[in-house]
Amino acid sequence: MSLAISESFSRVPGPPLMLSTRLVYEMGDPNSTLRATTDRRGAAVVISAGGEIDACNEHTWRHLVGEAARVVTAPGPLVVDVTGIDFMGGCAFAVLAEEAARCGRRGVDVRLVSHQPIVARIVDACGLSGVLHIYPTVDSALAR
Repeated sequence: MSLAISESFSRVPGPPLMLSTRLVYEMGDPNSTLRATTDRRGAAVVISAGGEIDACNEHTWRHLVGEAARVVTAPGPLVVDVTGIDFMGGCAFAVLAEEAARCGRRGVDVRLVSHQPIVARIVDACGLSGVLHIYPTVDSALAR
């Protein structure tokens, strides 16, 4: 996993995308239930996540989202694709909401990709629909 993450961060045009050594180590843990890749698309960065995000790996999720967000060039969005997620705890949504607030101050949108109705229900129930906009595909999130 760490090799795939490092490769996707280093082979794209634009400013280099570098994950911290600690995050590469955490994502490479064979016992981790969180899987993720990142990709630069012009000024945007796309995180594609799979597996589970819960209290056990919230710290890793927070670092991944934060490090990816820091390299997005405004006005490009940070697109977080959670279509491969099997479970997404409330802490994962909180991390996204916090990062959306930080990104918003820099003129960067955080866009969530999911076709699962439960994701939209949770975003609405938590009062985050004004902060986390949901798109059905990565392409639609990038096209906006």
